[in-house]
Amino acid sequence: MTDAPFDVEEFLRQPLVARVATGKRIVRPVWFLWEDEAFWIFSGQWSRLAERIRSDAAFELVVDTCDIGTGRVLQVIARGHGSVVEFDVERARRKLVRYLGPDESRWDGRFKPPKDGAAKGIWWVKLVPDKLWISDQSFKPSIGDS
Repeated sequence: MTDAPFDVEEFLRQPLVARVATGKRIVRPVWFLWEDEAFWIFSGQWSRLAERIRSDAAFELVVDTCDIGTGRVLQVIARGHGSVVEFDVERARRKLVRYLGPDESRWDGRFKPPKDGAAKGIWWVKLVPDKLWISDQSFKPSIGDS
């Protein structure tokens, strides 16, 4: 990523939505954490993502932005293999702070990680890219201020 057209680490630290594709044309929007050169996504009893990755580990994932006003369009496209791993509460906090802010008392109850670390029915899906495509598709905007 050293020759990337923008700071990929900074881009992936933003609270963006990724779309992950598994199996045969199954695409879902997800919150993610980019850490240790992998995408980390929650899965659990409410989702079939873990089941799909266990069945076929191949995935594609896209994180992109498009600001029509400035013309800034950035993309990270990942292809690789995933695994289902044990839930880690501290990693979960790092992820959720990105999307919900640092004050856990204000978080929606659905997102509060268990205090004792015994997360029953919650797993991490770890997506390790074999390949990353990084692209700056920015353009000169034709709308807005003239």
